Amino acid sequence: MIDALVARPPYDDPEHPEPMPGDDPRSSAVLVLLADGPEGAEVLLTRRSMNLRSHRGEVSFPGGRVDPGESYEEAALREAEEEVGLQRHTVQLHGRLRPMATLISRSWIVPVLGSIPAPVELVGHAAEVDRVLWVPLNDLTAPGTYREEHWSTDFGDHPLYFFDLDDETVWGLTGRVLHELMRAAHGV
Repeated sequence: MIDALVARPPYDDPEHPEPMPGDDPRSSAVLVLLADGPEGAEVLLTRRSMNLRSHRGEVSFPGGRVDPGESYEEAALREAEEEVGLQRHTVQLHGRLRPMATLISRSWIVPVLGSIPAPVELVGHAAEVDRVLWVPLNDLTAPGTYREEHWSTDFGDHPLYFFDLDDETVWGLTGRVLHELMRAAHGV
């Protein structure tokens, strides 16, 4: 499955260009890191610390704001190193998934797709990450794991994607990125 994902060309949509990194103070990047695990492809997720001001306790990808002069790729790798100790030189980059805007804060998020040969033990930086998870992609497609809801907000009606894992629920922007990842993995 990793081969199918990384064989995709980088995201490029001339009708919906992404802003240049640093043009918008709300520009962020997340690292969608895949590795070949014992059950097939696995994706790296984290659970955000309960000490954070926003999105505390939520499952997310490593990532954060793009610093001045950084590319989205550099920001994603830097944040993964800061949050879970992932050594950036070990990651092979493969392009980007579809950029997304958050509904409430209107932040611009660019998912950067990368891979390493196998899952490695990583330790979350206590101030930012309570838990590090390697989730087999097969678990995301297991019966009863995925569900979609439509929520009405001040910004209109929007689908929300949920992945109910054994002991965590993934939703919000992370659910949207996982939904996009699974669509790309299955050629949808």
